[in-house]
Amino acid sequence: MKHTSVLLFAIVGTVMVIGGGWYKQQTQIVGDLKIPSIPKQSCLEHNTEKHMKKTQAELAQYQRAYFAGGCFWCTESDLQKATGVAEVISGYAGGSVVNPTYSDVTSEKSGHREAVEIYYDGKLTTYENLVQYHLLHIDPTDAGGQFYDRGESYQAVIFYASEEERLVAERAIQELNEAKVFDKPVVVRVLPYKNFYTAEEYHQNYAEENTVKYCAYRESSGRDVFLKKHFGTKSWGELVEKETVMRKADLQPRAVASRSTSQNLDFSHFVKPSDTELRTQLTDIQYDVTQKDGTERPFQNIYNENHAAGIYVDIVSGEPLYSSDDKYDSGTGWPSFVKPIDSGYIVEKVDRGFFGNRTEIRSKYSDNHLGHVFTDGPADRGGMRYCMNSAALRFIPREAMEKEGYGNFLARVTIK
Repeated sequence: MKHTSVLLFAIVGTVMVIGGGWYKQQTQIVGDLKIPSIPKQSCLEHNTEKHMKKTQAELAQYQRAYFAGGCFWCTESDLQKATGVAEVISGYAGGSVVNPTYSDVTSEKSGHREAVEIYYDGKLTTYENLVQYHLLHIDPTDAGGQFYDRGESYQAVIFYASEEERLVAERAIQELNEAKVFDKPVVVRVLPYKNFYTAEEYHQNYAEENTVKYCAYRESSGRDVFLKKHFGTKSWGELVEKETVMRKADLQPRAVASRSTSQNLDFSHFVKPSDTELRTQLTDIQYDVTQKDGTERPFQNIYNENHAAGIYVDIVSGEPLYSSDDKYDSGTGWPSFVKPIDSGYIVEKVDRGFFGNRTEIRSKYSDNHLGHVFTDGPADRGGMRYCMNSAALRFIPREAMEKEGYGNFLARVTIK
């Protein structure tokens, strides 16, 4: 018995010495905080000046952006480190329930995404910079959530508050797609901003307030492994610029000398994406309208009440279709025009359907269903009514037309 006890103590002592040495090697010390080996140093880098609780008066001086990228603990922490960001608030965006709780959102019944409200200094950064930064800190190819957080509430979304923001977001996604960083398409949703509700207090600044739990969660989710594998330390320009420049020569419409009023664009080289690609690139209503000849709801669409100066182009190909100068309020609930900006980009077909024979309007090169044309338009403007679906169109503000490649149409769009 005596010898057994001595042997037992010796074994326990040896285990403690070895275990103690192992534990010492497997720990990191950050300040006075001892963290198990799971958290990485990058996870523990926090700038407290960036997420101090500011008053509404202080926040009023900043511009705002709204992104969703899976767990908002991670999205908040990542965006707090972005240049020019003054404050990031975790919350819920885009759903139908007023003042939802965490349970409401994660039950997948409210329609909200876990999202963040970003306050940024427009003198130090731009909306485009933030969009690019966000895309480099998520898995942009995952339509079902982010990493091991699954469901609609964890989908990646860029919420836009203006047409300019929408264009910026869509352009960034296009550049990332063209760069072929992944072997599957980028599926980040670009949706109009509807609402944002601040999440419960215990979710705010979670990475700082609950460092050990946050770092353990982030490490085990696989997020950082994915980001390192696909993006590394590359900037947006390093990642996509060279590839994008090479591809743009082939993918963009080419100028030809024989085009008259059609902005000298040649879409004859346009190759329509496959049905699989379209399903990921378009929203459900955009796909249904353009590819299945559907019709969106009247009055509940984005362009019916759009009165800004600009040009409307095909949602898929970018073919120029209508000018804001030719848009008028028909009272039908759909955007209506008295004529196309260039008839060379539309095709008329007889639509023999439930409502009798009508004249369908399709885009020439992408062959998308756009809407119908009727003869009940304003008599003093030709008598025609081109009744279009907003879901088939993309609006480019006049101030962005030159940059987007539609500069030759500026004379057809009056400044309002």
